[in-house]
Amino acid sequence: MSGREEISTPKRTKEIIQRYGFKFKKSLGQNFLIDQNILDKIVDAAGLDSDSGALEIGPGIGALTERLALTAGAVTAVEIDRRLIPILKDVLSPYPHVKVRNDDVLNVNLQEMFKEDFTTVNKVSVVANLPYYVTTPILMKLLEERLPLDNIVVMIQKEVAERMAASPGGKEYGSLSIAVQYYSEPELVCIVPRTVFIPQPNVESAVIRLKVREHPPVKVESEKHFFEVVHASFTQRRKTIANNLKARYFPEQGREQLEALLAEAGIEPTRRGETLSLEEYARLSGVLLAAGIE
Repeated sequence: MSGREEISTPKRTKEIIQRYGFKFKKSLGQNFLIDQNILDKIVDAAGLDSDSGALEIGPGIGALTERLALTAGAVTAVEIDRRLIPILKDVLSPYPHVKVRNDDVLNVNLQEMFKEDFTTVNKVSVVANLPYYVTTPILMKLLEERLPLDNIVVMIQKEVAERMAASPGGKEYGSLSIAVQYYSEPELVCIVPRTVFIPQPNVESAVIRLKVREHPPVKVESEKHFFEVVHASFTQRRKTIANNLKARYFPEQGREQLEALLAEAGIEPTRRGETLSLEEYARLSGVLLAAGIE
């Protein structure tokens, strides 16, 4: 790196913050990573090379962006805080293949951005230390828009990462687990202590890799209906699947039709939503839809 100290060192991070008089905004969930080993694990998990593009969301002062620039053929960093733009453009000036955008990723047309920014590469991954307060909306946008993505490797709150990777039957398993696993294959990469950030967050973090699926692992007639059935099944976690579905789809009728449809789907009415697999939810959604239950 031509003799320059990396941005991610505590010394250089503090020097950049002081030089620009930067003040952290709690409302934006700003916590800057100062551990090079964790950065290595994040970048390694993405499997980048010179033929890869990397989209980073919330680059801060560019510690991870710098690492991505050294590995990927094209990098776009989307930062919502306009105060960070001049800092990023300065510290990343040695890397002409890095593009900095001042925008809210939730409002960006990502399909258009990919067409503009990643024409020189054959595959793209999202690699980011996400702001924890908007983790789920950002990840669901990335997955639902069917972008040409290889991997999504993100640092997020440990509890949320565990929910995304959870298997049926555990207390972490829920509608978020099913949504993430419908679109991707999640794998926990590592747990990250609070001490490797400036300032330290109030929660433990984790790095998770989502290997984006070319096709969902189950076939459903209507994704909208499938996810509605999933959400209805977890309305009250302590209730049985039959009670939750009755409240949503059969509020005025008796249980006979519902129990018959559950039997057709091969699901015991006394089970709870957290015990059903992705395949069972797909089957249940199909049976309800075929019976005109929407």
